[in-house]
Amino acid sequence: MVPATMKPAPFHYHAPRTVAEAVTLLAQVAPEDGRVLAGGQSLVPTMAFRLARPRHLVDINGIDELKRLVVEDGRLCIGAGVRHAAFHRPVVPGPLGQLLSEVVRHIAHHPIRTRGTFCGSIAHADPASEWCAVAAALDAEMVAISTRGTRVIPAVDFFQGIMTTALADDELLAEVRLPTLRAGVRVGFAEFNRRAGDFAVAMAVAIYGVQDGVIAESRLAVGGAEASPRRIDAAEYALRGGAPTRNTFELAAELVARALDPLEDNQNTAGYRRDVARAMVRRALEQAEQKAGA
Repeated sequence: MVPATMKPAPFHYHAPRTVAEAVTLLAQVAPEDGRVLAGGQSLVPTMAFRLARPRHLVDINGIDELKRLVVEDGRLCIGAGVRHAAFHRPVVPGPLGQLLSEVVRHIAHHPIRTRGTFCGSIAHADPASEWCAVAAALDAEMVAISTRGTRVIPAVDFFQGIMTTALADDELLAEVRLPTLRAGVRVGFAEFNRRAGDFAVAMAVAIYGVQDGVIAESRLAVGGAEASPRRIDAAEYALRGGAPTRNTFELAAELVARALDPLEDNQNTAGYRRDVARAMVRRALEQAEQKAGA
């Protein structure tokens, strides 16, 4: 027999067929803790344990216009209905497609990747979300739609804390836009978790370009270690003008460790998480360089 606490509290189910219908519904039900249902890999378990008790669910899985995955104006546009599994193979040529297909393999387990969505992960804003770290590294744009209109929110403003974003209760995160990366840019990703599929203790996204033997441009973001993912400016500046060598990478990793305000929990002290983040930064940078030389 399934315990009563393993069943969601009663709720009203809505299945809009268009974005306009979805945002109209959200405007009506948001005051009653109405929630959007996409992949449901985070929401449904919390409902089962009655940690979340939304009175309304707005299921957007039937909205075809949210399933688009296209490049427009130099940006990869990822609709709210696009599953993690879409990225198992590169969806665009070049470094961005390579990065996304590398990152997706670190997300939970295969069954979850076949159902969970890219935008759902962004909207949930778990500190250990791989896609959130990617969004921070690439300065992604989040497209939020409501009956009041459309807002485009940059990543630096979107993530506001543990599972907290700039989205209003009646807004639908309809799309995330990632800038495509020019050919030759080097990309790397590294994360540490205690078991495959567990939440990451820390992760790093490294993106840099090399010109005349030195790093000319750089992006370096850390996720999992703090309440929100973010780029580390001091480490990015330290990379620029240096050769892509172990010494340069170790300096950047040390600067990241100094800049962090790490989370603590029953298993991980702040010091331990800082050390893990330092190692992940170095590994992500080294991975990017190794792939360039392969």
